[in-house]
Amino acid sequence: MKIRLCLAVAAIAAASAAYAQNIVGDWEGTLPADPSNLHLLVHIAKSADGAYQGTMDCTEQGLKGLTISSFILDGPKVTFRVGDVHGSFEGKISADGNSMEGTWTQSRALALVLKRVQARAAGLSKPVQPAEIAATWLGTVNAGPVPATLVLHLAATEGGLSATMDSPGQALTGVPVKEIKLEGAELALTVGRGAIRAEISGDLQAMTGTFSQGGASLPVAFKRVTDAELKAAIAPPRPQNPVKPYPYREEDVTYENHEAGIKLAATLTIPQGQGPFPAVVLITGSGAQDRDETMEGHKPFLVLADYLTRKGIAVLRTDDRGTAKSGGNFATATSADFATDAESGLVYLKARPEIDAHKIGIIGHSEGGGIAPMIAARNRDVAFIVIMAGFGVRGDLILPAQAVAGNEAEGMSHEAAVQTGILERQVLELIENEKDPAALRRKMHQALKDQLTAAQIEQNYLQMTSPRYRYFLAYDPAVELRKVRCPVLALNGSKDTQVLAGQNLPAIRKALEEGGNRDFEVDEMPGLNHLFQPAKTGGLSEYRQIAITIAPEVLEKISGWILKR
Repeated sequence: MKIRLCLAVAAIAAASAAYAQNIVGDWEGTLPADPSNLHLLVHIAKSADGAYQGTMDCTEQGLKGLTISSFILDGPKVTFRVGDVHGSFEGKISADGNSMEGTWTQSRALALVLKRVQARAAGLSKPVQPAEIAATWLGTVNAGPVPATLVLHLAATEGGLSATMDSPGQALTGVPVKEIKLEGAELALTVGRGAIRAEISGDLQAMTGTFSQGGASLPVAFKRVTDAELKAAIAPPRPQNPVKPYPYREEDVTYENHEAGIKLAATLTIPQGQGPFPAVVLITGSGAQDRDETMEGHKPFLVLADYLTRKGIAVLRTDDRGTAKSGGNFATATSADFATDAESGLVYLKARPEIDAHKIGIIGHSEGGGIAPMIAARNRDVAFIVIMAGFGVRGDLILPAQAVAGNEAEGMSHEAAVQTGILERQVLELIENEKDPAALRRKMHQALKDQLTAAQIEQNYLQMTSPRYRYFLAYDPAVELRKVRCPVLALNGSKDTQVLAGQNLPAIRKALEEGGNRDFEVDEMPGLNHLFQPAKTGGLSEYRQIAITIAPEVLEKISGWILKR
């Protein structure tokens, strides 16, 4: 629920007559924000009463409709403020009326030049032709703190257009587009269970619109890219990814969760030699994750499994239920359900002759770090657990702290970030206390209407009222940690803005001490983020930009600690 840097729309006050003809129209500009530039598209029109009205879109973040709270046009000078994001623009219109050059200020000053675009006027220009947009398009769906990435491949055919889509974050490629329609400058298509409707920009370089799926409609934006630009954006160098042939055995396996009645798909890596070997079951973090925990161009569990297996530890990593090749329904599952999936993995490993049944442990990352003690508390044959960026307090305490730290890391002022944390706490209280779904939906829209679009609010409502989310809010891992008797290693990065080390490591330590556990280590890893990458700010937008997937010192720490036991 964070307010992003990019701004949007204006109810623009009356302007100087001398510059009126220079303001009406479409304008575009680039905001040089870290870690990548933001493309802005501004539409300004004149209303019947002589006032100016307009909108501003952010292509990369798919945002529309944030209100400009004031607008002043004094001769060539243009000033406006957007109170929702505590930002302001001050600039000057050029003598030829084709550019506005100035500064956007939001916790820091950034140069912003808006240039007039020769856009298609409705009914006056020729419709877009299929051949004009036959290209590769890189898109983002503004679905939360980390926008989802889509790649649309459009090809011109005798009948019009054909298309396929990739979802790099889910390791999906070549998904066929079922229906595609091009009318004027608007493209509509259906893919999987989702639908996209987008307007093509006048320069044929961008498309903005909505992505609809599961009752929610979210902003989406595409930009035309070359093959080289696409590769750089979705597949930056990942030096830690292992290259075949591996110096160990790798098997694709399946096993059953009999309690849930589902079959799970996994990869088992086994060290060279006779064995039997110690082993670990890996548990992914939040969201529907494949066995490599693929996210933001990284494969953390592939890197971790490779490192541990080379050190003599067998590793089982599994697609989450309902994800990739595993059966079941992810959307209806809670952390308790995922725990039974991991326990089925333990049972499977015990039956493998290469595995020492008395030396099987668990490594959980993020949400998986909260699930690991749940399993160890009721399965005394678990040899050890490693908690990577796991939590030691309830979810309803984690999320407000996450909102403050995450927004501040992305450039928001401390004061504004604190306000987002307060708002997050208020929304969570609504969810925990309001039992009537219709009333809750109405109150959430009212509470968030000045911060998010209606589509974003609806997406938050659907996510935050799901069984999985409600379970997370109420689950207290300290209760389970007090019952854990096996050795425990808990690690958090000092720059983790999702599960804060200062909030969670002391709680983990306290719970283990209260439970009488005599073999545990709790460490804060300096300079590392939630994925255990060396980071500058810890912000989510850095994840993709960092080449390292898991810092070597973390891999060494985990393997050394396990082998000593």
